[in-house]
Amino acid sequence: MSNHQNEPREYDAVLGGKNLIPVNAAVLGGIPGVKSRLASAAVAVRIAALSEALKYEEAGLDLIIQALGDESIQVKIAAYSLLKDRDDLKSKPQFEDYLSRFGFDVITVDAYGKENSRTKSFALSFPEDLGNGIVLEMVYIPGGTFMMGCPKNEEGRHDSQSPQHQVTVPAFFASKYPITQVQLQGGGGDNSSPFKGEKRPQETIWWHTAVNFCAKLSQKTGKNYRLLSEAEWEYACRAGTTTPFHFGETITPELVNYDGDYPYANAPKGLSRRETTDVGSFPPNAFGLYDMHGNVWEWCSDTWHKNYNGAPTDGSSWESRKHDFRVMRGGSWSSYGLNCRSADRDWFATLLCSAHWTIGFRVALEYPEPRLLK
Repeated sequence: MSNHQNEPREYDAVLGGKNLIPVNAAVLGGIPGVKSRLASAAVAVRIAALSEALKYEEAGLDLIIQALGDESIQVKIAAYSLLKDRDDLKSKPQFEDYLSRFGFDVITVDAYGKENSRTKSFALSFPEDLGNGIVLEMVYIPGGTFMMGCPKNEEGRHDSQSPQHQVTVPAFFASKYPITQVQLQGGGGDNSSPFKGEKRPQETIWWHTAVNFCAKLSQKTGKNYRLLSEAEWEYACRAGTTTPFHFGETITPELVNYDGDYPYANAPKGLSRRETTDVGSFPPNAFGLYDMHGNVWEWCSDTWHKNYNGAPTDGSSWESRKHDFRVMRGGSWSSYGLNCRSADRDWFATLLCSAHWTIGFRVALEYPEPRLLK
């Protein structure tokens, strides 16, 4: 038997030690040990400690709530995922001090546009301060795998929307709404929209103007803001659905701002507003994103390809072709119902703006998938 049996072994973590704690190390000291790991410089160690904290009831719960104020967004989300379904947080108002949780109804309709379900949901977001009281809300989009493109039997299918293919999209953040006129001005852009209103989406937008907005925002914040890739856009729009719209089999003017004179499936004709509406005027999808169908087309980062043959399967932007045609998604206030489908896609030249009154954009922000997010 060794004479040094009380000395720490290679993979033990010693409370009070200066070295980084291995993620799978045994931590001595119960709740003090958890506190020590939560003070680690390594994000992975802090995330692993959160799950351990649950074993210590009230004291551990307080530590997880404190982790919502961590400097790392990955740690914040990991803590949030452990707390979000707990009923005992009502006695802890400090829970809401660290990050924003917003609730909403997720609505689905049948082929006639009749509501057939309504469920309560919520999403996680953080505010990006653009200055002068202007805020950009960024919503967390969990990573996942989906079938991109249009099923063969979907009404309105076009060859450009095929073949359907499996894509795995890493977690990222997307702006809650299309960029508004006041947000564009707050980010250093000019408002040339014909439909004026601070909360209306910015249209009359060139692709390069949208890219420049992202670049200026990245420089201001030190983060990597950009346009969504086409795969990210469809994944975010579908929000786990496989139907033509995230609302289900069709849409109505009560749910989407589009040309109601040209409905989809068996939905009746309805209102055609012939202009943009304030962002957030209609219900969101299950990820908490608004206006993914209609209102304004949204620029993506990809160059246009006539179909998905050879498309990347990792959610990245597809920019292999050398031309100035870029993808746009979602349809607009002037679009027919079929052009607002999750799978529908179109293109426009980046150096032209003749369709300016229909095209806007939304921004994305990269972050790795938090290991504890369910």
